[in-house]
Amino acid sequence: MLRTRMRSWLAAGAALLVGLTVAVVGLAQPASAAPGQPFTNPVKSVKGADPWLQYYDGNYYLITTSFTNTLTMRKAPTLAGIATAPSIQVWQDTTASRGANFWAPEIHFINNRWYLYYSGAQVGAACCDTQRTHVLESAGTDPLGPYTYRNILTGSNLNPGGWLIDASVLQLNGALYLLGSGSINGSAQSLVIAPMSNPYTISGSFSLLSSPTYSWEQQEGNVNEGPVALQRNGQTYIVYSASACWGPNYKLGRLTYTGTNPLSASSWTKTATPVFQRNDANSVYAPGHNGFFTSPDGTENWIVYHANSSASGGCGNGRTTRAQKFTWNADGTPNFGTPVALGSTLAGPAGETASTPTAYRIVNRNSGKCLDVAGSSTADGANIQQWTCGSGNNQRWRIEDQGDDTNRLVNVATGKVADLADCGSADGTDIRQWSWLNNNCQKYRLIVSATGGWVRLANASSGKVADVANCGTGDGVDVRQWTWLNNNCQQWQLQPV
Repeated sequence: MLRTRMRSWLAAGAALLVGLTVAVVGLAQPASAAPGQPFTNPVKSVKGADPWLQYYDGNYYLITTSFTNTLTMRKAPTLAGIATAPSIQVWQDTTASRGANFWAPEIHFINNRWYLYYSGAQVGAACCDTQRTHVLESAGTDPLGPYTYRNILTGSNLNPGGWLIDASVLQLNGALYLLGSGSINGSAQSLVIAPMSNPYTISGSFSLLSSPTYSWEQQEGNVNEGPVALQRNGQTYIVYSASACWGPNYKLGRLTYTGTNPLSASSWTKTATPVFQRNDANSVYAPGHNGFFTSPDGTENWIVYHANSSASGGCGNGRTTRAQKFTWNADGTPNFGTPVALGSTLAGPAGETASTPTAYRIVNRNSGKCLDVAGSSTADGANIQQWTCGSGNNQRWRIEDQGDDTNRLVNVATGKVADLADCGSADGTDIRQWSWLNNNCQKYRLIVSATGGWVRLANASSGKVADVANCGTGDGVDVRQWTWLNNNCQQWQLQPV
């Protein structure tokens, strides 16, 4: 039954704890500050499904489903900036047992480390019976990582064979729990929970929290998934997605903790009606799989979710990431309102003080100099080199997501892109600018290489990286491609301008 449902998905659309950030929002609410930078939904228009958005240390971080073996994250100082921020690769896995079809990533800050939860499948397996939940751990406090693999999170009483997706974490009464979506004893796809001894270890069996029992949870498919904790003023809620993602009636429901044992379904009360659903007047369909975040000044609560713009949108990469502010009812329950239409300009989260970036300098870690188009030449074939950083547009780059886990690097002065000369694969092949041809020689993966946001620029055609020739530090030293050596001459930082 579960296997059939998941195959239909593919066919249809494709502590112990210190500083735990599990969508715990809206504690004491001080007076609101001025609104942030204006933004327009969607905040991510490609690969925007299953979004998780976190505000931390002056920046927003957004991660979404990839359907590949790669996870990318966007970083920007304003919510508006997420729309045009580079997609930076924070994880890739080719392990046969888990290196495919990554879904529903989330990051949580626990004991001064970030933990990245996601589901992945066996390489070469048909969708979607082999999805299992995995967890990564960051090297430090940077949400971009780098990350290392820690564990698979599953249970022997999950059917079939430990199937589990949409993992999230819940802190309650000093204990840590894993939430997810799976099946126990032949149930429909349901919300499940298990105790944890630390952020990467399950310490007991899974229990069933909620199955799709209402008719609004059974449209196009019997599904409860995407559970996320929401806490305020001593009250704990779980907001989850119901019905099938491939239909327009995918929506949000809510559980309220009313008992004493988080592992018992009897301790949770389900709201009899949806709390967030399609809005035909605004052309918003299948809104769901949400997360929560708080404005930079702590005065506002926000919901991030995905949705389609047509009733036939399905549950593939056509879904886009959207965000909007929500409020609280007099009885203390959240009021998410109705999904807003795409294209409407909204005030950004209160407390944003930075400007929205329009481009980036790309600065070499070894020399401290900037990626530069020689002489601001507009000609195809003009050299790309390093030069002392200045204010010229020939050192400014738009880094544009191509929807396939790669980016193109567009020079602001010339409008042309970083290009691998003649699509060469050899060490030393020149990196130059050229008119956009939409080939892999003009696409780059920005891969996190060290804490502090240092990345390597790996060409999608050759797999080799942008390298300052002979580790030179002078102005005009050539930038070429080279085999990855993990040295500072091959690492770069993206500085918003």
